[in-house]
Formats: sequence, structure tokens, C-alpha cells
Amino acid sequence: EKYLEEFIVSNWNNLDLGKQYDRHEEEVDGKRKKSRTDTGEIDIFAISKDKTEYLVIELKKGRASDGVVGQILRYMGYVREKVADPNQDVKGLIIALEEDLKMRWALNEVPNVTFSRYQINFELIND
Repeated sequence: EKYLEEFIVSNWNNLDLGKQYDRHEEEVDGKRKKSRTDTGEIDIFAISKDKTEYLVIELKKGRASDGVVGQILRYMGYVREKVADPNQDVKGLIIALEEDLKMRWALNEVPNVTFSRYQINFELIND
């Protein structure tokens, strides 16, 4: 997860996410500080460019199961209660290599949380 997170953060402005959202995280001594909640750390925290919506991103290195839905909902609940203004929306995005069928069924009932799959391309070239 660490490498996936580093890649997304380092390439934020080149990703579709960076076109819609700005990262909403503090930097201390040039290092990114994760947003903490009373139930854990948000992997990546963002706010829409028009400031109307927060986005909580949860990363999983392999297959995401239905347990991640509860995890991201806890973070989103914290953001809604402690960070967002009443007129701001809170959405969630789960990013993983694969989805679990149980997670897909759970997400059917949570319209403000979406799932995206990542893909790794690695190539060795002999010169």
C-alpha cells in the first residue's frame, strides 16, 4: 500500500483525481502528514476544487473485501462530523487491485462510495 500511496501522491496532478480534487493534507518539514481520525489514518484526503466536497481515499494493495466499506464509512463519518461544513458533501473512493464480490454487494447500498481498480505495468528493456 505504501508504494501505491506514494505513486498516487507523487503523480496527483497527472491523474484524473488531480483534475477534480486538491489534496487536503498538511505538510510538516516538507513531508506529507496523513489526516488522523479517532478510528485511524485516512490514506489520502482531498477536497474538490470548488470546495463543495471532501473525498476520502482508502487504498488496498490486493483484493478489497467488504470490511473496507466499514473502514471508509468510519473515516467519512468522522470527516462529516469534525471537518466538513453542513453544506459540504463527503464521498469515498476505494482503490485496490481487485474487488471482492462481498464488497461489490455492500457498495450497491452506499452510493457515495465508489471503487476503482489499479493496474501495474512493468517492463524491462534490454539495450
